[in-house]
Amino acid sequence: MEAISIPYENYLELISKLDNLTKQFESKLYSNPLPDSWLDIQETCLLLNVSKRTLQTYRDTGILPFSQIGSKIYYKAVDIQKHLEKHYKPAFKQ
Repeated sequence: MEAISIPYENYLELISKLDNLTKQFESKLYSNPLPDSWLDIQETCLLLNVSKRTLQTYRDTGILPFSQIGSKIYYKAVDIQKHLEKHYKPAFKQ
């Protein structure tokens, strides 16, 4: 293995840049756990842990927006996340 010698100031600058890149990556990664994608009925049922019938009720009552192409129905992951956040209940005790 070969060792490379660099001035201490350059080393600190390199570490600082790596820290900034890591923070930017983590902020993008954790800012939206559900990416901007479309989910089919099965994926949405699994994500929400509900039946297909319950999901149909959500469509019929306007709880979850959807898109339909032919007989195939899709839900935006962002809309599901908004629905979950809207119904979020914080813990009573901390």
